[in-house]
This record gives sequence, C-alpha cells and structure tokens, in this order.
Amino acid sequence: MSKPNVAGAIWLPVLLLAARLGFSQAPPKETPPKEETFTVKGYSSQAAVLQLNGKSYVEIEALARLTSGSISFQGSQVTLTLPAPAVKASLPPADQSAKQMFSKEFLRAAIEELAVIREWRIAIVNAIRTNYPITDDWVGSYGRNAESKLALASAGAARDADRDFLSLLNNEFNSMKGMSDKYLEMHKSLSYIAPDSLDTDAQDQQVLNCARGLAFLATGSRFEDVAVCH
Repeated sequence: MSKPNVAGAIWLPVLLLAARLGFSQAPPKETPPKEETFTVKGYSSQAAVLQLNGKSYVEIEALARLTSGSISFQGSQVTLTLPAPAVKASLPPADQSAKQMFSKEFLRAAIEELAVIREWRIAIVNAIRTNYPITDDWVGSYGRNAESKLALASAGAARDADRDFLSLLNNEFNSMKGMSDKYLEMHKSLSYIAPDSLDTDAQDQQVLNCARGLAFLATGSRFEDVAVCH
C-alpha cells in the first residue's frame, strides 16, 4: 500500500492561500507619463515637463539651456549657475519721482523772484492808474532786484524740475521787463497813457496769469508745464 503524498498535501493550501492573497497577480501598471512644457518668465525658450505619478520633473540640462545657465558637478553635488540679471539703465521709480520734485534752495529763490515780479507789476499798474510818472530810477530798482533774485534761482537749480521751472521763470521775467520798458518809453516820449490801458493789455495779462500759474506750481513742489508762460 503506497504512502500518502504529505508534501503535496502541505503545498496545496499554500498555493491556494497565495492565489487568494493575489500573489499570483501581475503588478499594477503605472500611470503613463504626460508631457507638458516649462518656461521661465523673461526667457523665450522652453523645456519639456514629465508628469509622473502626480509629480512634475524637468531635466536640469534643459533648465540650464533655457536660462542660459551652466551646470557644474562636484562629487555628489550638482550646481546650476544662473546668469547675472542685466542692470537697467533707467532709474527706479522712486528716483524718477525725486527728479520731478523741486529742490528746497531753488524753490525758495524762485518764490522770492515771483514776489519781486509781483511788486514790480503792482508798481507799474498803480503808476498808470494814478497817472504817476514812470521813471528810470524806481523802475530800474525793481528790474535790478528781480534780475538778482533770478540769478540766485538759476544758481540753485540742481534738478530737472528746477531747470524746467527756471525756464518758465525766465520767460516771466522777460515779459515783465518788456512791459515795464514799454510804459517807460511811452512816458519818456510824452505819449498819453490812459488809466485803463492795462485792461486791454495782453502782455500784462500774460505776466499776471503766468505768475499765478508759477505760484500754484510752487505750492505743489512738482513741475508741470504752464502754457501761458511760453
């Protein structure tokens, strides 16, 4: 009588258990890679991106080419060196804003010049309205004082805004001097000057309106063009 196959009796339950636990099944398939592209802002090139099991991968060699960088190897360390950023020629916004502001020394001198021109004009206006003689002595003193203050403003112009304002201030001085010289010559030639002559004098209106515009500009401490001063 033959003996029972004990080994076979032992292995059969083991195989059945392995089949039940799934040991005989093939390993699960990985999600196939998905290709996308990667770019860096400011660079025109692009690199391929691999999406693998929910993660994104970019080759460091492709990244180096994209950014015009370089790769170095030292032992187990890999170093990516990016190029230095280009230095912009333009000034930062804060500096640009500062250039449009008036310097304190210039603004003080410009305001003094406007005050002298105002007094000069008022003296001419009062003389015409009261038929007071317009002479070289007192008209000349106003002119010399205004010219001196203008020179101080010119010396203190340190910024672009100062120089732009100074250009208009020069125009105002020349307009005031032209008006003063006109009425001085009329008095010298014994020409009749009507008390209301300034009511229709376009030059006087320009002097007045330009002075108002420059005074308003000075309160803001920032340059803007005043068309009437041209």
